[in-house]
Amino acid sequence: MKVSPKVWRNGEIINWDDARIHVMSHVVHYGSSVFEGIRCYNTSQGPAVFRLAEHMQRLLNSAKIYRMEPRFNRDQITEATLELLGESGLDECYIRPVIFRGLDEEKPAFGVNPFRNPVEHYIAVWEWGKYLGEEALETGIDVCVSSWTRITSNSMPAMAKAGANYMNSQLIKMEAILNGYAEGIALDDRGYVSEGSGENIFMVNNGKLITPPLGASILPGITRDSVVQIARDLGIDVVETTVQRSALYLADELFFTGTAAEITPIRSVDKITVGEGKRGPITEKLQDEFFKIIRAERAAPDNAEWLTFVDTGEKKTAVA
Repeated sequence: MKVSPKVWRNGEIINWDDARIHVMSHVVHYGSSVFEGIRCYNTSQGPAVFRLAEHMQRLLNSAKIYRMEPRFNRDQITEATLELLGESGLDECYIRPVIFRGLDEEKPAFGVNPFRNPVEHYIAVWEWGKYLGEEALETGIDVCVSSWTRITSNSMPAMAKAGANYMNSQLIKMEAILNGYAEGIALDDRGYVSEGSGENIFMVNNGKLITPPLGASILPGITRDSVVQIARDLGIDVVETTVQRSALYLADELFFTGTAAEITPIRSVDKITVGEGKRGPITEKLQDEFFKIIRAERAAPDNAEWLTFVDTGEKKTAVA
């Protein structure tokens, strides 16, 4: 795995090895961080970041929910990302901006109260392949329904992409792996389908695309939103509704979406085969359109500006 030799920290480019925090930083003890996962693709027109503005807005939204006061606005963080990518030497990579509560070493403060700790900003990039495996995009993966319930929105805000939330995700992921599955699906506190450990979920039944609504303890995924828009652009009916666990077993097709997972088919749930046990035709069609967009081979729905090019540090919009 290749990593960029540089990291952006609080407005400056530093060496990767200098990106350090104190062990007594608030984030280490209390999980006080928010972050994003973003992909830069090597397109037919050069390296481009997928939906950069939307990701950065969600980052700032997450910080606002947790009462963090960022020192940089969306445009500044966006420009910092493009600058860092220009120095990374990577044509295709994963981007991780993170905002967290650190430690004021001159006036250290300890305890749950976060307000006395400085808010830090970092961006790192590295080369990262297909999260669930290259072959998974075609053959699909085997998953289970987790015994761990997804966090409720009134205890941990699901709208925020916060580091602490991912302790719940780790429990779901570890359980799945130790039981021989690639991923787990969490139910919410009412017993309805929520999402994977780090992915949103879609179901296909009778030609309709069905997904849990945003109120169901799920992160408002940007890839999820992209798939919804692509599906509607293709004339596929999209229904956002509660999904029972048993409906997963009866689906014609199932797939995960996410920055890391992209669009990954699910071939079985709890050892029950989904559909024909392989990628279905609607999943394949959505994948095909999605990858054309991220390769700059076609325009996004409604000619939306989904790609930000970074080959020269200047932004330009893909034209189909």
